[in-house]
Amino acid sequence: MTFLTILFIAFTVIVGIQVVFYTTFLFAFSTKKDKLGLDRPIPISVIICAKNEAENLKQNLPIIINQNYDNFEIVLVNDCSYDNTLEVMEQFKAKHNNIKIVDVKDTEAFWGNKKYALTLGIKASSFETLVFTDADCYPNSDQWLKHMSSKFSKEKHIVLGYGAYAKKKFSLLNSLIRFETVLTALQYFSYSNIGMPYMAVGRNMAYRKELFFNNSGFNNHMFVRSGDDDLFVNEVADSKNTAICYTNESFTISNPKTSFKDWFTQKRRHISTSKYYKPLHKFVLVTFYSSQLLFWIFAIVLLISQVQWQWILALILLRFIVQMLSFGLTAKKLNEGNLIYISPVLELFLITFQLIIFSANKISTPKHWK
Repeated sequence: MTFLTILFIAFTVIVGIQVVFYTTFLFAFSTKKDKLGLDRPIPISVIICAKNEAENLKQNLPIIINQNYDNFEIVLVNDCSYDNTLEVMEQFKAKHNNIKIVDVKDTEAFWGNKKYALTLGIKASSFETLVFTDADCYPNSDQWLKHMSSKFSKEKHIVLGYGAYAKKKFSLLNSLIRFETVLTALQYFSYSNIGMPYMAVGRNMAYRKELFFNNSGFNNHMFVRSGDDDLFVNEVADSKNTAICYTNESFTISNPKTSFKDWFTQKRRHISTSKYYKPLHKFVLVTFYSSQLLFWIFAIVLLISQVQWQWILALILLRFIVQMLSFGLTAKKLNEGNLIYISPVLELFLITFQLIIFSANKISTPKHWK
């Protein structure tokens, strides 16, 4: 067989792998509808870990304080800030009796480790159900806590939410960030629905305090500066104890990075934690990304060579139809419908950047937390 024949066979296999993935996503999540679960007015501790977030707290904390929920407290963790974050926290506390402050001081052993600060916040919380978000996030509605809490039950001790990013018109970077966020959500929601939860985003997640302490908190990966959200969930989540919540009212919104440099640095931190995932999860994620990368490489080479171009075009069309159905339905569900028609271009950009990020992480260790 010639090289191009072997490449064509390999391309057919890659397309098959991609179709299997996107078909799985399609039926596991894309076509599902979420709704408010049973009304469970359980007491909730909202935990927000902040480092130099004075301005974000001023803007976003009032939206959390004004949640339409009867019994909740807000635990504000000041993680060694050197701006006036602590002062802003104290101003809010003076006006609201359901706010608690944990002021974390520098320690030689744990300096700069968000997991240490979060652990102190969890210990200080009054209630069993913990909901996490970031200082630069705000809920999409005053029903956020109601919707997240409705997913808890005797069996469900973890709730995975969706953390969206604010939209900015005429920005390639903003579109790329939102595309990557939707694609990531498509995966972690889908895998959770088929009984293989593997991650969460700290911008919007919840779990029981008992689960945290029964599993020794972050101890097993305290040496990894990042991963307070995904590594913890990867370790403790299973097919029985995890629920997902993706109603519009349950979203949180964050302001995305505005420069490629800042986003690149952020993604380096995020990707660096994935090597600590369980072997099965790493295999599935690497297979999906590799098949995406090889799809584009093989498709371009084969189209240029014009070998059996009719079959190549047919396979490309098949893959894009299945992908557009899966991603498109998910994007609409997550209020990102305007990304659907430019998703192939965004995918190519994202794959390229991810390859650069993987390479950069091999050369040097990314910085973590602020």
